Amino acid sequence: MKKLIAALATSVMLMTSAVAQTLPAPTIAAKSWLLLDATSGQIIASQDPNLRIEPASLTKVMTAYVVFGALRDKKVDLKQMVNVSTKAWKVDTSSSKMFIDPATPVSINDLLYGLMVQSGNDAAVALAEAVAGDESAFVVMMNKEAQRLGLTSTHFANPHGLPSPENYSTAQDLSVLAKRVILDFPEFYKIDSVKSFTYNKITQPNRNRLLWLDPTVDGMKTGHTEAAGYCMIASAHRPNGAGERRLISVVLGTSSDQVRTQESQKLLNWGFQNFDTVKLYSKGQAIATPEIWKGSKSNVKIGFAQDVMVTVPKGVAGKMKPALERKDPLVAPLAENSRVGTLKMVVDGKPMLELPVVALETVEQASIFGRAWDSIRLWLK
Repeated sequence: MKKLIAALATSVMLMTSAVAQTLPAPTIAAKSWLLLDATSGQIIASQDPNLRIEPASLTKVMTAYVVFGALRDKKVDLKQMVNVSTKAWKVDTSSSKMFIDPATPVSINDLLYGLMVQSGNDAAVALAEAVAGDESAFVVMMNKEAQRLGLTSTHFANPHGLPSPENYSTAQDLSVLAKRVILDFPEFYKIDSVKSFTYNKITQPNRNRLLWLDPTVDGMKTGHTEAAGYCMIASAHRPNGAGERRLISVVLGTSSDQVRTQESQKLLNWGFQNFDTVKLYSKGQAIATPEIWKGSKSNVKIGFAQDVMVTVPKGVAGKMKPALERKDPLVAPLAENSRVGTLKMVVDGKPMLELPVVALETVEQASIFGRAWDSIRLWLK
């Protein structure tokens, strides 16, 4: 099943490059950038998406993801009070801080706001120690999660993103991570939309300026070091037909806070204004019922293992026409979710998308007499 879902995702990604070529991508003043439609899973446009970069405080997105997992698994609790270590208190005093104090225990809940709203490096270390016992053990957890999520070009050296040659990622990997945070932990992702947070009588604003400029933006994270430049992951959701559509932009290596903000806004606006996301088929929807040989049934329902959502330039969706190619003859036994063919979506006579088609039900073998009769029929055919 996982292979089929991966094949479906790959097919949609291949279609993206073919269709998006009909629209020129915007010029973005960044070393590397990417725009992901989180609703369909498609990359709409990108520039050097696999360029290895220093993620700076974007690292904290993975820190948050690991902590969210620990909360889900009841390893820690939001109300749990954490003793602040000297290491957490002293972490790079010249950088972003929440201003926690070894003399005052702090809750996991407050640390999460300090991490995601204030971008506190001290909060990152305190959370790492609370979840894993020490920072090094937490970094191991971060890299295990990166591997599990398929972030093949990512490695973490710490939970805060301060410069290290062993701390690196790509726009491609960061877009996947951002999407998983939103999908896997929507109840915690809401923290990203908080515009300011006060701790220890110090109020700090969220560094994501788009929260004030665009009401459809509800997160994600900014980052900056001298080597990384100014970086930003931003996510917005806007109406799409009867539902909503979410885009995630990743902009890396810009020259200033102002530039990363305006380029992220430009990218999100371009994606919403020029593309639509449409649902072609539902999970379990039968697109055909072809004949099956030597089976306990004479026909089998075929379709898709999951909903098929695609992102296409505006005006293209109505032109797409399906063309089904089957692996005939279909012979029992046939297991549910076995691949049985390919559905091509064609626009103006050109294939723009290929989708793996599967059996929606299991068909057992017929009796020995039924199999014999179908063998004769197949031979004659």
